[in-house]
Amino acid sequence: MLSSHAFTPSIGGIETVSALLAEEFIRLGHEVVVVTQTPAGESAEQFSYRVLRQPSLGKLIGAIQRCDIFWQDNLSLRTIWPALLLSRPTVITHQGSYCRRPTGLDLVQRIKHLIVERTTSVAPSRAVAACFRTKSTMIPNPYDARKFNDLGIARERSGDLIFLGRLVSEKGIDVLLEALGRLGAKDCTPQLTVVGSGPEMSSIEEIVTRLQLGDQVTFAGPKRGQELVDLLRAHKILVIPSRYDEPFGVVALEGIACGCVAIGSSGGGLPEAIGPCGVTFPNGDVAALAETLDTLLRQPSERERLAANAPEHLAKFHPAAVAESYLTLFRSQRA
Repeated sequence: MLSSHAFTPSIGGIETVSALLAEEFIRLGHEVVVVTQTPAGESAEQFSYRVLRQPSLGKLIGAIQRCDIFWQDNLSLRTIWPALLLSRPTVITHQGSYCRRPTGLDLVQRIKHLIVERTTSVAPSRAVAACFRTKSTMIPNPYDARKFNDLGIARERSGDLIFLGRLVSEKGIDVLLEALGRLGAKDCTPQLTVVGSGPEMSSIEEIVTRLQLGDQVTFAGPKRGQELVDLLRAHKILVIPSRYDEPFGVVALEGIACGCVAIGSSGGGLPEAIGPCGVTFPNGDVAALAETLDTLLRQPSERERLAANAPEHLAKFHPAAVAESYLTLFRSQRA
């Protein structure tokens, strides 16, 4: 049983990882039930496994009683306690904001860390593993290798920079825009495509206006599926300028798989996702990001060198490889 508090049709890294691995487990002959708090909305998407959306307590307990393994892709207090009371083998993969050491009187944070110490812990990056006192099994997050790829075709990339994510301050879109403003003084005016939506759209548009970047920035809105793949294939550099320490960074894998070079923040697990296929800079450092952008935009040979590392780097993040690692762990919990 897979517990994913957020799930499709919601868009995000956890949703992507949960859906990919559920499909891989089914492909490998296992029965899967997904429990989520995300409503179906107007989505008519069909799945090869059962999805319990916002189940009643009785339905949740019944599903947990019937499962062999209860796996939470990111710890949710809402669904973890029945599994603990029923003594079901429980595995938790850490993806969220609790991936930091508790400080002060943060009761929820401390409760989550106590639960982690009493269950089997999985970390998608070394940075996440270091947040907990208990030892974690290292299993990276996968990306959708069937969808995100460049088909091995050398193509003309008309777009310069692309940002993909929610338009909120923690994702650092303001840092990227400020860096673009600095590049203008160096006679470097790259085009930026912003893919995503969020509550801070108006404030971001104000920054664009203040920095006079209206001719350089295009807001494409949220994209998924083939539209997103086509956009990534059309750009040279994917920028992930998060202000906070990302636990991992599936978006980096998706961009790299589509032929982009990645530039991302150096905190957290993002550098492990980027690997030898890009460059990192200190979180929130506008000057460092501007310098990194200027260097890669002016050096196509360096972009080609970094992009050439993609096939070997991406192999360990293929869904089939990641699913096998999880199944090996799940079998050990039942032994």
